[in-house]
This record gives sequence, structure tokens and C-alpha cells, in this order.
Amino acid sequence: MSHYVIETSQVSKSYGSVLALDKVSLRVREGSIYGLIGDNGAGKSTFLKLLAGHVFCTEGEIRLFDQYEEKELRRSRRQMGFMIEQPGLFPGMSAEKVLEYYRIQKGVPGKGKTEEMLKLTGIWEKRKCKCRKLSMGQKQRLGLAIAMIGEPGLLVLDEPINGLDPSGIIEFRRLLHRLNAEKGITILLSSHILSELQQTADTFGFLSRGRLLEEITAEDLAEKCMDYLDIKVSDTETFAALLEKYFPEEGFRVLPEQTIQIAHPRREPESYSRLAAENGLYLRGLERKRASLEDYYINLKKGVRHV
Repeated sequence: MSHYVIETSQVSKSYGSVLALDKVSLRVREGSIYGLIGDNGAGKSTFLKLLAGHVFCTEGEIRLFDQYEEKELRRSRRQMGFMIEQPGLFPGMSAEKVLEYYRIQKGVPGKGKTEEMLKLTGIWEKRKCKCRKLSMGQKQRLGLAIAMIGEPGLLVLDEPINGLDPSGIIEFRRLLHRLNAEKGITILLSSHILSELQQTADTFGFLSRGRLLEEITAEDLAEKCMDYLDIKVSDTETFAALLEKYFPEEGFRVLPEQTIQIAHPRREPESYSRLAAENGLYLRGLERKRASLEDYYINLKKGVRHV
């Protein structure tokens, strides 16, 4: 039986007349890497702030480590590390001193923890550098070190790869996987770089306009994002009728620009081009593609069902 470190039930959050979250019921399984996906304004940061206790829900219930009363939630948050929006840094202090400040504030014993976290997150060489001189990517790494200093069981990260170059993104992804695999840390993160999130998370939640559209595992997502064919043909109406007659088990839809899209094609592409040619139709193009996480999210927002 799965144990959930985060469970929300019908959580809503309003700022005056603006409804930021609308009845969000979400679960993060212990030991997972959960990717929270949504456009700007979808409610991601608000949701993460609710978990951190920075704001409070208007309606609904939050459970952290199976605790829901406010006093117990405060205790549960001591087992969590947060990096939401920009990390709280002091521009005139060195990276090392900032982390040491947070170590003392959190009551973590031993100066060795500061060195350990700086090395773990790849910021050790910049430890004497003042925060105002750090690059955006270096600040993100220091923010992760701050979140990690208390050895949390759960990390909550908002856009953690913001400002990292491609090699830095790869290193950061490997670091998250290592923290998850070796230390058993559950990770909840949001990112607008969906292609990277697809390589990092094992579970996804899709937010749009404050509502949770769907939760899905990476395994189920891969099944739903199987290959599809885009076929450009001289007469889509006739070709659609031919598909229904000769290949009735195929799922397809007619798109603009004389294109028919076949989801999860059961045959080799040559079968479809042969069907067109034998019935006097001109094939203008045939391209095999694979739906990405971004495609899936866009279709989900449009209400397109994935089968």
C-alpha cells in the first residue's frame, strides 16, 4: 500500500475576488519525484506556498506526512525543504556564510553540514563569493543547498533549473535523481521546461487556471504518448472513409491543411500510403511523430481525450 507524504482534499485559495486554486485534490507518493505542470498563473506557486505555510487555504484540507492539524503541520514542515520562487539570499554575504546562517537558524548541528551541502549541490568552489556576484544558476544551487541543510524527507522546489545552462540542467537532474535514489528523498517540483521535467519526474500533475486536470504516472504517460502519424493527402474526406472501411480499428482525426492524424498506428507507414495510391489519392506527406509532455498538456487543456 502506497504512503503519501502530501495529500490535499478540495483545496481552494482565493485572493479577494481572484480564485487562484479551485478544489485541488492531489497526492504525492513517498519516494516519488512529482512534477507539477502548469502555465504562468495556473496556481503552481500558490499551491507550493500553501504547503510551506506561507499562505493558508480558503477551503479544503492539507495533510503532510499524514498530519492535518495546524500544530502538527508545523512539525511536519520541519521534515521538508523548500525553494519557492527566488531563494532568500543576502547579497553582501558569501555563499558559505549564507548557508551557515540557515544551518544555525534550522538548528542543524555541525559546521561540516555546510561544507557537505555546498559540495553536494556543486557550489563549493563559489563558497567565498558574495551572493550578489553569483549567476542565476549558482543562486539556484545555493537555494537547493539551503533547502537540503536540514536533511529533509521531502523537497519542494519551484522552477529549480531556472537560469541553468544545458550542462547545468543535466547535472541538476542527476543530482535530484541521486537524492531520490540514494537518500530516499521525495521531491515535488514545478518547471516550465516540460521536456526536462519529462526526464526527471515519475509522476505528473497538470494544473490549469487553478484546477487539477489530471494526475498520471510516467509509465501511463508514455503509453498515452505513443507514436502517431500525420498524413497529408489530396482528399481527406475520401481517405477518412477508406480508413473506416479498410482499417476500422484505427483511431484517427481530421486536422486542418488536408491532414489526417492516426493515433497509435497499428501498421507500417507504407500501408497507409498504399491505401491512398490504390484509390487514386495523392499523398503530399507522411510523418511519424511522438507526442511530448508539452503536446499532452496542451491537448489536456483543450479537452482532447487521450486513449
